[in-house]
Amino acid sequence: MTADVVIAGGGPNGLMVACELALTGVRPVVLELLPEPSTEPRANGLLGQVVRMVDRRGLYERLSGSEGPPEPISSYFMFAAMGLNLGLLEDSPIYALPAPQHRITQVLAERAGELGVEIRRGHGVVGLAQDDDAVTVDVAGPDGTYRLRTRYLVGADGGHSVTRKLSGIAFPGITFDRTTNRTAHATVPAQWLDPATGALNVPGYGSIQPFLPHRTEHGAFSYAPLPGHPPLISTTEWDQPATQSAMSLEELRSSVRRVLGADVPLGPPAGDGPFVLRRLDGGNVRVAEQFRDRRVFLVGDAAHVGTTGGSGLNLGLQDAVNLGWKLAATLRGSAPPGLLDSYDTERRPAAARMATYSQAQAALSAPGSDVTALRELFTELLGDRTTVQRLADLTAGADIHYDMGGTGTHPLVGRFCPDLDLHTSTGTVRLAEMTRSARPLLLDLTQDGYPAKALAEWQDHVDILTAGPQPTGPPATALLLRPDCYVAWATASPRPNAADLESLRAATQQWIAPGEPEARSHGAGQAAPGVEPSSPGTTPV
Repeated sequence: MTADVVIAGGGPNGLMVACELALTGVRPVVLELLPEPSTEPRANGLLGQVVRMVDRRGLYERLSGSEGPPEPISSYFMFAAMGLNLGLLEDSPIYALPAPQHRITQVLAERAGELGVEIRRGHGVVGLAQDDDAVTVDVAGPDGTYRLRTRYLVGADGGHSVTRKLSGIAFPGITFDRTTNRTAHATVPAQWLDPATGALNVPGYGSIQPFLPHRTEHGAFSYAPLPGHPPLISTTEWDQPATQSAMSLEELRSSVRRVLGADVPLGPPAGDGPFVLRRLDGGNVRVAEQFRDRRVFLVGDAAHVGTTGGSGLNLGLQDAVNLGWKLAATLRGSAPPGLLDSYDTERRPAAARMATYSQAQAALSAPGSDVTALRELFTELLGDRTTVQRLADLTAGADIHYDMGGTGTHPLVGRFCPDLDLHTSTGTVRLAEMTRSARPLLLDLTQDGYPAKALAEWQDHVDILTAGPQPTGPPATALLLRPDCYVAWATASPRPNAADLESLRAATQQWIAPGEPEARSHGAGQAAPGVEPSSPGTTPV
């Protein structure tokens, strides 16, 4: 056995799996076909719940370049180029982290290096065979072909995944062949920019808010002034004649003119690249029939692709976080029965939800008077707070609810834990500071500390933090978080009874460590810097 886990693909999703494993002490091998990191501009950032997830791993400030936690977008957003008034919501679930994909890859590669992950560049999977104990992986590298034996193989090798194809996993879906998408970094007249809102005011058309697509009867247009880069200008048109010529800035200018019915004098980008100048005809929405084939797993674009809404990377990074701790627990021998199977049962429905999101936006953005009439009706519905909440949750991925197997009826069970400020004996800490080790976490906010006492003998497996009652926030007095920050158990009782505590133990056995623990007088869970792990029964005030 040469590696516990081999990861095919050194993009953001593969690197995130590697980081999650390395946090637990597993040292995976990452195989990346490209000899050098790609600077090709692709995704322009992260959106939704994944922004809070990278904050939970201490990566938000490194990616954003700013101090402090992420803040939700609370004013406006769009769904299928229709405005979502997020001001109608009590709490917006939509977060944004503008960062080009090559920067996300760079930060994750740096973090993987800090954690001791081995990344082999210029190496790619060319064959695989599974048996009962391992996967034999044939690898092509700069010095020829060699063979690795690994207990598990993770395919994070993109939409054309070799891992998926060699495993014989079907990739059904649909292909859009009517659209042409053009994108380029370009300059716009400075006097057209609104310094207060960042909007682009186009004479003959009107105001265009940044980052949000605008549909017309002739296509769609978007203007994205990413920090530290020239604006990214994009258009989508339907039923354009095919061309084999190289994309040019003049071609994009002509496309903008057709879409908006107005001229926008685009200039070449200034500063250092890399710069985008590309045309993409058509696209796909596909979800793999299974995300696991025995010892082979798929994450990110290898498992699902979508064309609208930019949700692929957001979804893929959450695949990585979901899978990482489950593989680690299995390798340690502490995984409850069926834990690895839950990767497919949890993440494939999330991918199917993304496909619905992508196809719905494509349908509502198509040309035609019938679609325009539908959009007018849909816009009326967007004045309803409930509708806005549903679409905002869908956009953010906050509508995902995992089946925790009857381990509690609290409304937070199965959902991503909201942000909390925890008042401990050593000061106030954010929940995000307590989840950076990728370990399970029990938050005991009760006065008597009964949940902490109930799991005292599981402290080798679960970090336990006692804190004062929350004056604001979700109505919960104790929560058990899985390493991916989804709530496995919760209670709102100020003094949980015997049935509550038995349910807590059952959730711990179902998701974290099966069987009854052996009593130990040591091995308290790790804590964030500056925060002492609680002793059984201790309730800081």
